[in-house]
Amino acid sequence: MKKHVSILLLSSVLLAGCSGTSPTLGISDGQLKACPESPNCVSSQATDKQHAIAPIVFNGSAKQAQMQLLSVINTWDRSKVIVVKEDYIRVEFTSAIMRFIDDVEFYFPAVSMAKDNTEKTEKTVIQVRSASRLGESDLGVNRERIEKITEQLTDK
Repeated sequence: MKKHVSILLLSSVLLAGCSGTSPTLGISDGQLKACPESPNCVSSQATDKQHAIAPIVFNGSAKQAQMQLLSVINTWDRSKVIVVKEDYIRVEFTSAIMRFIDDVEFYFPAVSMAKDNTEKTEKTVIQVRSASRLGESDLGVNRERIEKITEQLTDK
């Protein structure tokens, strides 16, 4: 009986550790935090091929982009909006089985793309970062998530 209780206790402690501690994130000098060397992070501000992903280009103002983005995020299971500021959104996504947490950030810099004579719509560039808190590999989950959010946001 003691052996079963010890195994159960140890398993609980290990699983609780899967969430990791919340890292220090946000914007510093117009930049999101750089990705670690591990392949479980993507960022539109990364310059290396392993971590680089395109920023989201939204047809509309930054305010419209934020409202649409929050609408899209709220359709995702196990998503929790942590911070909403005028130029920044931070969301936690939790995996279904192991309860791993990924931190996803969206930065809306004050600069938007200029309109030209053929385009009547303002465009907003959204810088993104999606990273696993723990582990080495994420099996491409962070890249896939940003690609799906981009698709949902630009299809609306």
